[in-house]
Amino acid sequence: MDLVLKAGAAGIYHLDMNGELLRCAIGKGGVRADKREGDGATPVGRFPLRRIFYRRDRLAPPPGCRAAIEITPDQGWSDDPADPDNYNRLVALPYQASHERLMREDAVYDVVVELGYNDDPPVPGRGSAIFMHVARPDYSGTEGCIALALPDLLRVLEECGGDGAIVVPRDLA
Repeated sequence: MDLVLKAGAAGIYHLDMNGELLRCAIGKGGVRADKREGDGATPVGRFPLRRIFYRRDRLAPPPGCRAAIEITPDQGWSDDPADPDNYNRLVALPYQASHERLMREDAVYDVVVELGYNDDPPVPGRGSAIFMHVARPDYSGTEGCIALALPDLLRVLEECGGDGAIVVPRDLA
C-alpha cells in the first residue's frame, strides 16, 4: 500500500491512506528534491517501509507487523557523512561518529519505521535517518521525517502489515 503525502491549507500535511487523510508532520525545511544532510527537509520520492522499531518498555509490538525490533539503549543511527562505512545505518552505541540515539526520553521514537531513503547504497551527505515516527502533540516540523499521531501510526502499520511505501510527490517541493 502506498501512503501519499498531500499538502493542505495553512501548511498542514496529511498522508492519504486509501482515501483517509491522516494528519502528519514533515521536515521543518519543507519538501526537497535535492535533500542534503542537515537541511531539515523531507525528500521527494517513493520510500518503502523497511524495519520497524518500537519501545517495548512503553508499548506492545505494533499490531500486524512481522518482526518488529525492540529498541534497546545501545542502538543508534549514524548521521555523519564523514563515516562512509556506516552512514545512514543502524549502529551499536557507544559510537564515535555523529549519531542519533533510538531510545529517546520523549515519545517521538516510541515507534520508528525505517524508510528506504538513501540506503541502497547510502551516499554520504544526501541525508540520513529519514523515518516515519510519532508526531509531537503540536505536529511541529521534523528533521526530515514524516510523523503521525501514535494511534494513526499504529493503524497505518496494522493496515499495511509493515509493507508498503511513503510517496512524497515532486509537486510538493
